[in-house]
Amino acid sequence: MVMVVPTYDEAENIAWIIGRLRTAEPEVDVLVVDDASPDGTGEIADRLAAEDDHVHVLHRTGKAGLGAAYLHGFAWALEQGYDVIGEMDADGSHQPEQLHRLLDALEGADLVIGSRWIPGGSVVNWPWRRMALSRGGNLYVRLLLGVGVRDATAGYRVFRRQTLEKIDLAAVRSTGYVFQTDLVARTLAAGLTVVEVPIEFIERERGDSKMSGSVAAESLLRITQWGLAERRAQVRRAWRRRRA
Repeated sequence: MVMVVPTYDEAENIAWIIGRLRTAEPEVDVLVVDDASPDGTGEIADRLAAEDDHVHVLHRTGKAGLGAAYLHGFAWALEQGYDVIGEMDADGSHQPEQLHRLLDALEGADLVIGSRWIPGGSVVNWPWRRMALSRGGNLYVRLLLGVGVRDATAGYRVFRRQTLEKIDLAAVRSTGYVFQTDLVARTLAAGLTVVEVPIEFIERERGDSKMSGSVAAESLLRITQWGLAERRAQVRRAWRRRRA
């Protein structure tokens, strides 16, 4: 198994989070996908990889978005033959010590999500506005896309290899944070099983968050476009059935 960890300016966190992950799950490999961080994150990751065969690094030429980094990492992991491929943030918001919850649930699922918004899940140190934005965004996703997942925007998750192969990653065009929702929708549309397990999400203590109002607005726009497209497709299917 490998956990894909995208980075951009995470020099303060990367050694700390990889150390925690390697301690919590010694058999799990780590792939850092760095988008040419100007603060030296990539160089720190290279030093960690030189000291530990379980750590690998991919260097990208620039900041191209979270989804693009994950797609690059997933492609590498599939090429290397990993059967389980996960994802997590580099800032400590996803606790490596809770990864076992996701892995245990994978026995009965194709995708497991570490969820903030199911019973037992929680968020630490978020202002109420951020909390409301996340809860409201996930409610919007459920209503517009018709998915039952409570935390479709979450970034702590593990996939079976067969899941990533079946949902056709080559067709994914999402590059920002909406990438997470995109993959949930694709997994469900493929008839696969998504399971959520509760996690405690902790707001970063060091470095700057990459989430902003413009990022949230972009995600909202993309989800609206997908939802409207699905509604139009539903109308066309219903019309064809009535004429048949």
